[in-house]
This record gives sequence, C-alpha cells and structure tokens, in this order.
Amino acid sequence: MTAVLVWLKRDLRCSDHAPLAAASRADAALALFVIELSWLRSPEFSPQHLAHTLACLSTLRAELAARGLPLQVEVGEVPAVFSELRRQFSFTELHSHEETGSGWTYTRDIAVRHWCQAQGVQWTEHTQTGVVRRLRSRAGWAGRWAQRMDAPEVSGSQTPAGFRGAALDLADLPTLRDLAVAQPAQAPVVAGERAARAALDSFLAGRGRDYRRALSSPLTAEDGCSRLSAHLAFGSISLRQVHQATEAAIARTDDRALAYALRGFTGRLRWHCHFMQKLEDEPAIESRNFARSCDGLRPGDTEGGGAALSEADHQRLQAWCEGRTGFPMVDACMRSLNATGWLNFRMRAMLVSFAAYHLWLHWRLPGQHLARQFLDFEPGIHWSQMQMQSGTTGINTLRIYSPGKQQREHDPQGKFVNRWVPQWGSSAYPQPIVDEATALAHAKTTMYGLRATDGARNEADLVQHKHGSRKAGLPQTGQRRPARAPPDQPKTTTPQQGELF
Repeated sequence: MTAVLVWLKRDLRCSDHAPLAAASRADAALALFVIELSWLRSPEFSPQHLAHTLACLSTLRAELAARGLPLQVEVGEVPAVFSELRRQFSFTELHSHEETGSGWTYTRDIAVRHWCQAQGVQWTEHTQTGVVRRLRSRAGWAGRWAQRMDAPEVSGSQTPAGFRGAALDLADLPTLRDLAVAQPAQAPVVAGERAARAALDSFLAGRGRDYRRALSSPLTAEDGCSRLSAHLAFGSISLRQVHQATEAAIARTDDRALAYALRGFTGRLRWHCHFMQKLEDEPAIESRNFARSCDGLRPGDTEGGGAALSEADHQRLQAWCEGRTGFPMVDACMRSLNATGWLNFRMRAMLVSFAAYHLWLHWRLPGQHLARQFLDFEPGIHWSQMQMQSGTTGINTLRIYSPGKQQREHDPQGKFVNRWVPQWGSSAYPQPIVDEATALAHAKTTMYGLRATDGARNEADLVQHKHGSRKAGLPQTGQRRPARAPPDQPKTTTPQQGELF
C-alpha cells in the first residue's frame, strides 16, 4: 500500500503541482500545511504574511476536498508534527516542492531529511521554479530555465475526485487570535488560485499594454504592473503557468504595443529565478556581503565586523521605517508600502538606496523591515536586491537614487506625495534628517574608492563567475514571435527583477 503525505509550503494551488500529482496515484493520501513556530519567530515575519497564508489555505482546502483530498493544518515544528501525524496516518512517502528560503527553512529541511531517514520515509522534492539545486556553473543556466518553463504543466494534480484521501477528522483552520498574532496593518489582498489567475488574465488581456512605461511610477504601476508577485511568492500560481500564458498571449495578439510590453515582462520572469539562484548557491548572502571587501563599511554590519548602530543611527533607521525622513518621495513610498504591502520596483530601489547611501546603514536591518512590509517577500530576490541596491555585490553598477529627481520624473504634480504625506509643504513636515550633498559625497568617495582597489576588482571577478547573468542557451529571437517596439513606446532596458511586480 502506498500512502503519500503532501507537504505544502509556498505552493498553495491545485494545478501544475507535482506533489499533488504523485498523491493522485497513491492508495491513500493526505495534504499537510504546518504553521511553523520558527517562521512566526523569524525577523522577516509579518502578520500580513500569515493572514494571506490562511486565506490561501481556506480556498485550497475546499478545492482539494472537492477532489477527495483532505488538507490538514497544524501548528508547530515540522519533524514533531510529522511524528505525531504518522501515528494517525502511516505514510511511507513524503512529497514536497523544493524551496529556496530563509536560513530557518534550510535548517528545518536538514532536520526533515534526518527524520525521514530515521523513519524509513522516502522524501521526494520536486522542482517548481527555474532554480537549480547543486548548480556547478552558471554556464547554460538560462537554457535550463527555458527548458523547465517550456515543459508541459504537471497533469493529474487537479483531477476531480482523483484522490483517495486519508480518513481523518480535520480541525478548523486556526485564526490569528488562536495564534496570538495581531491583525495586520496592511490592507488585505484577495488570495488563492482563482485570484492569481484573474490577475494574470487581466494583465495579458490588456491591462499590461503600457507595462514598460507604467512600471516606473508609483502612480501608474499600481495597475500597469502584473501584480502577480504575492501570488508567485505564496505559490497560488506557478512561474511556468505565468510564462506559458504570457507566451501564448504574445503569439495570438495583433496588438503590437501589447506584444512589446509582454515581451519585456517575459524577460523579467527569468530574472525572478536568476536572483533566487544566488541565494540557493550561496545561502550566506542573507546575512553577509557578497563582496567581503565591503565588510565593516557601514554601521550595523554585524557579520562583517562593522560597528554597532549608534543612537543617532537607530533614530535615522526608525525615521526611515516610519516615513519621517523629511524627503517627501521617500516618506510617501514608505508610508504607502507600510499601508498596502506593495510598492513598484523603482521606488523599492530608491528606498534601499536612501538607507544605504544617504543614511549610510548596512542593508540587513533595513532589509528586515522591508521583508515584513512586502507581502510578496521572496528571500532569494529580496536579499540579492538589498545588496545590489546597496552596492555590496561588487559587480553591479552603483545605483544612487536622488529622491528629488525621482519625484520630478515620476510624480511631477505631487499626486502620490500629497496622498501619502499630506503634511508636505507645511510646518508640520519634518526637516531632512541628513544633508544630502554631504551624505552622498561621503558615500561616493568611499564606494568608488573601494572599487578602485586591486582586491575589490579581483573579488568582483570571482563574484561575477559564480553569480553573474549569462544568456547562453536561450532560444534565438527568431524562434519566438518578435515583438518590436512601437514608435510611441520606450526602448527596452536591461531587466531588473522586481519591476514586473
């Protein structure tokens, strides 16, 4: 008798789901999601993350029940939950998706591996994204990504009444109150697989027509971006589904502007996994600099031997977190993010740049705050981008954003700033917490001086070899329908992951 336990993590959907497909062929099956105490205690956890998870689980449980598969939700640490559950359901196989997550998930997976070995349970981890485990070289990575994304969706995971579920009495889903978690400050986002598909369909049908131009301004990005980032982070839709649906939309449309916009979007889907691959290959980048030549430069770099934050540093960090810096565009973006859980990529980059160069803070503590505020927090993308925008990768161009320039270009009439910072222009609005000219002169002198040294240059070569982007193996342009820019569209630029969100 084959008894399968499907361990759900960040893959909360029915379709294109290899673990569920495996369960559909078993003699008995059960799906499980564990609300892990290590997650609730992690510095990146936010109540909005749990609220969205519970909303996803509510819809998923009903959809799986209609197919004959019960979904059990437990609270605790995974190996202990497995041990208790096995007394009721003697599963012999464990199926899950691979996960490239925060450090606590890596530690947990090691414990699960040991538990399975001790219990004689066969654990199969299925691929879900373009991230490659135990990758030896980046050469050919892009081609492998394309092969995975172009492969057919996994079938058998959503067949009606296709499961022989385990006979268990299921408890109600826990609530935030049950878990002693406060109500989230951010506005809720509609969760689940149907919501994800609706967002994708509306984007491909025309909402994304002005995507390349709309993605830069917080005024236009709210509707002009795909808004799929949270759905991808929680797995209510797979990256392969998004990729294939977008390619199909490009192939069938006669709208030249829409095709051009969607072609830019598809390029950024690859960059989604490109950044996650960095964390997979080097888990330490969650807490320490890519370029060790940057160690100790900024206060707060505890891994690199830097000084602890002074009281003044703490005050500047808190002002940044709360949107009280005295720089209107920075404050508006932070207040908007804190209230909604989402912000477009360019403004995210500006917030990080401001913390790194204007305030001269190491990226780790600002990164923890942003991780809590982003509903779409994806560790591999997040920590790679925190370092990229702070200049500690050693290989990327230093991007020092001027808040004033960003406001002039992307909110020229002050609509966004006035919406989120109504005190702007009055005596109630604080003065700038730093002198911009002085702060940037110090940052540029330090960073460019460091990069000019032989040690930093040699280290950059090593980082580029391990983590740099390579396009080898991608289909040639002629293999897919070309999408040239219409006369009124901006020229394409090097894609930066996050802009699609």
